[in-house]
Parts: sequence; structure tokens; C-alpha cells
Amino acid sequence: MTRTTVHLVRHGEVENPTGVLYGRMPGFVLSELGKRQALIVAEHLANNDVAHVVASPLERAQQTAGPITDSHQLTLDTDEQLIEADNAFEGQRVAVGDGALRSPRHWPYLRNPFVPSWGEPYMQIARRMLAAVYRARARGEGHEAVCVSHQLPIWTLRRFLEGRRLWHDPRRRQCSLASLTSLLFEGERLVAIRYTEPAGASSPKVTGA
Repeated sequence: MTRTTVHLVRHGEVENPTGVLYGRMPGFVLSELGKRQALIVAEHLANNDVAHVVASPLERAQQTAGPITDSHQLTLDTDEQLIEADNAFEGQRVAVGDGALRSPRHWPYLRNPFVPSWGEPYMQIARRMLAAVYRARARGEGHEAVCVSHQLPIWTLRRFLEGRRLWHDPRRRQCSLASLTSLLFEGERLVAIRYTEPAGASSPKVTGA
């Protein structure tokens, strides 16, 4: 049986001095720490049998993928399905007790956290991410593939694959900056999920993540 591993890599830290929820907004790039984290991930994977690298179209994911493609002498592909989740609060501050959440006109967005009502449905995220993973698995069949994406899409897919409910407390996501959520396949069948943090742990509540 052919064995293939697909690594879901979360991008490194982002430069975000105003602390907004940047979502899919252009122009948000890696901080100096984020660039170092990207190099750490590339070094972590340097001796792996990586045959395919693909990333979300957003700058921070493309930047994180760059050192990985360079170390394996590969061409970086882009998959729109790996993009960050859509969010009604994009471009605003959304910390508890701060910014957009203080305005009554925004409260209707909070009516249903199980979908969620403020953004892209969790099930939609899981399905598009799963499609991207299987495309990457096919491209890297018999070897390893790397998909560089974002915290919420990676965590949502992991919960879906583990058979857990998709709505969750964002403060409890296990998906640190520059982490790897690795999916191990035998043929097309998923047989294991592993998680590693080559750049160390980071809080999901950190601004700029």
C-alpha cells in the first residue's frame, strides 16, 4: 500500500501593529519572527521526502512556504481552497470588550456561534480544506506534500477528520504558529494524524497570529 503524508503548515507570525482581524485582506506579511519561524519549519522538513508544496494565496502563507520550496528545489503551487476563512469582522478589532464587539449593530453577527453566523460556515471550511488535502496527496503520492494554510481552516479540518463537533472555543485550538498537522495516508485512506511544533508553542489569542 502506498504511503503518503500531507503536512498542513500554519504560517508564521504576521506584522499586525494595529491588532485588527486581517482575514483575507492583502498586505499582511510575516514579521521578522515569522520569517525566522518559516526558516525553522523549512529546516525541520529539510530531510523529509517532500515532493509537492502548495500554499494559500495570501502573502503570509506564500512567504512561509518559500523556504520549504527552496530547500527541496520545488516550484510553489497555489490553491485557493487553502485560504483563510471569510469573516464579517475583517479589518476591525474584535478583542472581548474592545472594538467591533462593543457596537450593537454588530451583535446580530453573533447570533449563532455553531455555524458560525459571523463568517464562513465550519462545514464549508472543512470540505474545501479536505479537497485541497486530497489534491496535494495525489500530487505527492508515495512521498510527502506540504500545504501552507491558516489556523482556523487547519483546526476545523482536524476536528472534522477526528469526528468532533466543528464549533469550538478559539482559545483552545491546537495549531501554533508554524506548526505541522500531519495527515498520514495509506492509499487514499487516512490512518493517523500527528501534530508537531518545530517553532515552539504560541497562544491562539496572540495578536498578529
